[in-house]
Amino acid sequence: MAKPSAADNRTRSSVQVFIVVGLCCFFYILGAWQRSGFGKGDSIALEITKKGEECDTVPNLSFDSHHAGEVSRIDEVDSEAKKFEPCAARYTDYTPCQDQQRAMTFPRENMNYRERHCPPEGEKLHCMIPAPKGYVTPFPWPKSRDYVPYANAPYKSLTVEKAIQNWIQYEGSVFRFPGGGTQFPQGADKYIDQLASVIPINDGTVRTALDTGCGVASWGAYLWSRNVIAMSFAPRDSHEAQVQFALERGVPAVIGVLGTIKTPYPSAAFDMAHCSRCLIPWGANDGIYMIEVDRVLRPGGYWVLSGPPINWKANYRNWQRPKEELEEEQRKIEDVAKLLCWEKKSEEAEIAIWQKTMDTESCRSRQEESGVNFCETTDVNDVWYKKMEACVTRTPKVSGELKPFPERLFATPPRIANGAVPGVSVETFVEDNNKWKRHVNAYKKINSLLDTGRYRNIMDMNAGLGSFAAAIQSPKLWVMNVVPTIAEKSTLGVIYERGLIGIYHDWCEAFSTYPRTYDLIHSDGLFSLYKDNCNIEDILLEMDRILRPEGAVIIRDEVDILIKVKKIVGGMRWNTKMVDHEDGPLVPEKVLIAVKQYWVVGSNSTSS
Repeated sequence: MAKPSAADNRTRSSVQVFIVVGLCCFFYILGAWQRSGFGKGDSIALEITKKGEECDTVPNLSFDSHHAGEVSRIDEVDSEAKKFEPCAARYTDYTPCQDQQRAMTFPRENMNYRERHCPPEGEKLHCMIPAPKGYVTPFPWPKSRDYVPYANAPYKSLTVEKAIQNWIQYEGSVFRFPGGGTQFPQGADKYIDQLASVIPINDGTVRTALDTGCGVASWGAYLWSRNVIAMSFAPRDSHEAQVQFALERGVPAVIGVLGTIKTPYPSAAFDMAHCSRCLIPWGANDGIYMIEVDRVLRPGGYWVLSGPPINWKANYRNWQRPKEELEEEQRKIEDVAKLLCWEKKSEEAEIAIWQKTMDTESCRSRQEESGVNFCETTDVNDVWYKKMEACVTRTPKVSGELKPFPERLFATPPRIANGAVPGVSVETFVEDNNKWKRHVNAYKKINSLLDTGRYRNIMDMNAGLGSFAAAIQSPKLWVMNVVPTIAEKSTLGVIYERGLIGIYHDWCEAFSTYPRTYDLIHSDGLFSLYKDNCNIEDILLEMDRILRPEGAVIIRDEVDILIKVKKIVGGMRWNTKMVDHEDGPLVPEKVLIAVKQYWVVGSNSTSS
C-alpha cells in the first residue's frame, strides 16, 4: 500500500470538514463547534462559519430529539457542573492499572509485575488525560493497518529493535507497518497462508482467535481480510507502546500477559490461539500456560506455536541455543499437549499446529485414568483476578455445532440452545436481536456517521448478549464487547459463539488499554448497574481517558441516572444532548449522546 500522499492528506482534511460541519448542526444550537484533530482548526472553523447556513442540509449528526416534552424540558435545566482540569503532560499515555512505576514494586516471578495492579482509591487521578501535541485522527481502515501518525504514539524504539523483522518503520510524519513479524519477516499474509494449509481459516469455520504476546498485532491485522477477528494482547513492557500501535492501526488489542492470574476470557471461547515467538515458557510450571490456553480454546480449536523450540534439530544453530535445552523444552510441550488431548496436525519449518479434541468425553476418561488434576470450581467462567492453577478445566458439555461465520452471528448460540445461560431462552435471544436492530437504526438517524468507517474501534461497556455489536456489524469496524464482572448473567461465552470478541471487566477499575484508543463508546444500563458499587465520576473519567478526541459516546439508561451523568460530563469538555427513546417520550429510558472535544496537552482552549 502506497505511503499517504499530499492528496490523501487533503482528502482527510475534506472528510474532517464534512464531519465537523455535520456536528455543527447540533453544536450551532448549543453555541459551540468542533475543532479538527488534523491540526487544521482555524481553516476548518472558517469553513464551518461559511457553511453555517448549510446545517440543515448536512445533518450528519442531528442530536435533536424527535419528540417534544420531558427531554427538552430537562435539557433546559442547567446547574453548575464541577470542572475537571487536565492532568499533567506526563500522564499523556497513562495506564492506571499497568503503571510502570507501580509495576516495579511487585515480584517479577511469573510476570506478576506485568499484570494488573490498580491504584488504591486515594491515588486515583481525578483529572482528564490530555492528548499529545499534534494529535490527529487516525487514518481510516484499511489505510490505518499500514500507517499510524507519528504524533499519536511518538515512540521510535521498536523501529530500531525490530528493524530487520519488518515490524515497524519510521517515515517522516508517520509510522509504516510492512506487515512483518519476528517469525514472519516476509509478511503476515504469507505466514497466514502457511497456517491456512492446515487450519480452515478461509471458510468461516475459524472466526475468533487469541494472539498471545502479539507485538504490534500484524497477525491480527492481516487476518481481518479473511474474516477472522483476533483478540491480541501483550504486556506494557520494554517494547514501548506495542498495544497502543495495534489500536492506532484499528486492530483489537488489550494490555495483558500470561502470568499468575487467569485471562479475562470465558472457557471454550476461541477457535484458534497463536504464539509467534512470544517468549512464553509453555512447558514450565507443569504446563500451566498451555492449560490456560486449553481452558479458553473451544473443542476442535487450534493452537499454533511458531519459533523456538519447534523443530529444534534443524534450527538450534540459528537460534544460538544449546540443543539439549531446546529438546527438553519441546518434550515438555509435547507431554502437556498429550495430557490435554491435543492432536498434532503439522510441524513444518518452525511452525507446529495442534488441534483440541472434539471428543471431550473420551478425553476426560483418559485424563481421569492418568490421574489428571481437575479444577474444582463450579463456575468455569469465574476468572476475574482468580489465580491460575495447574489443573484442567472441564469443558462444559454443550451439544450443537457452531455455524460458520457470518451465519453464526444470528444463529442461536449452542449455550443458549442448551439452556446453559439461566434466564435466556431462544425466544429471549431473538427478541434481544430485534430490539437492538431497532436501537441501532435509531442511533443511525441521530448519527449518520456510524456505518461510514468514521468509527473503527468501538466499545460496548455492558454488552449483554452482544446484540448491539451484531446489529452494527461491518467490515469497517469492530466492537470490544465488555461483560461487567457484576453483571447478573455471564454472557461472554455466548458473544464468542456469535463470532464476536469481548472481555470481562470491573468498571470500578481502569480498563487495560492506553488512552485515546476507542472512536465510539456505547453504554446500556451500565450506570444503573454500578450506581451502588463505585463512583459514577470515576467511570466517566475512564471513558474520557480511553476515548479519542472527537470520539462519540452513546449512553442509554434511566432518565434520572442520565441527568446525573449529564451534569458530571458538563465539566469534562464533552458536548452532549439527551434524546428520547425511539418509542416516544413516555418511555423512562433515554439516550445521552456526546462528542468529546478536541484538545491537547498545554492548550487552554478546546474545540468549543
